[in-house]
Amino acid sequence: MFDVEPRYITRNLCPSELCMRYRWLTGTLLLLPACGQHYAEPASVQTSAAPDAAFDCVKRQLPNLGYKQSSLDVAEHRITAQKYDLEARRSDVQFRRLIHRMEIEVGANAAGQTSIDVISHTIADYTTQRGPTEVEEKASPEVKEDAQKLLKACRG
Repeated sequence: MFDVEPRYITRNLCPSELCMRYRWLTGTLLLLPACGQHYAEPASVQTSAAPDAAFDCVKRQLPNLGYKQSSLDVAEHRITAQKYDLEARRSDVQFRRLIHRMEIEVGANAAGQTSIDVISHTIADYTTQRGPTEVEEKASPEVKEDAQKLLKACRG
């Protein structure tokens, strides 16, 4: 019928407006990681005991604190242990329990001392339609206190 091409009305962005939008977007993307929370709670102690002796101390002390070993790397002196808190209650019907988890690494440092490093985690365990779901939370005072007890007992 008509041989007229359709004309579209577009908004012309001047280069300065376009640059400002990209600067804002870039700035936002760079700042997002800084807003994230750190859930794990690190603790460390130096001891004059040999790494093997300190590692044996850690393995002996964990059951005394109520933790059950969940993984063990003897060659690298690493151990992971967890304790279930069945007394914790939440208003969410999918909530099951809290899990207190400690990751312990024992190793020699450059000063000739043995370092015992503990990273404490608190994890909320939920039952969802997909199955058990673990959500990490800020480390609870209980798991922080247990980590300090462990470090105090194995200080040597």
